[in-house]
Amino acid sequence: MSLRRFDQAIQRMRTGDAQVRADAFDFLREHADAYVGELIAEYRAEGDDALRCLLLELVAEARAVQALELFRGELESMDESVRFWAVRGLEMLDTREAWQALEHAESEGLIA
Repeated sequence: MSLRRFDQAIQRMRTGDAQVRADAFDFLREHADAYVGELIAEYRAEGDDALRCLLLELVAEARAVQALELFRGELESMDESVRFWAVRGLEMLDTREAWQALEHAESEGLIA
């Protein structure tokens, strides 16, 4: 996949037009596995909370092991939506390490 297409989709997700944003999100969801590194970098750099949640959702859709540490770290987020997608991302990874992270977060009272 072209990085240019990724960059265009990210820019479209920042527009005021809801349909353009939805189309860009759908494109990225379909190709999340090809762009997981870029999605993680965008997530870490993004300042808009709503867009950050969408990016974290896309990272979860990628089901990439390289996102394990990101999800693990976001289990401690004060933002409930971020925690939700961190949990969902770990569940979607479905690895021993992901389930251990979820069990640990539950035992620490970070998630229910």
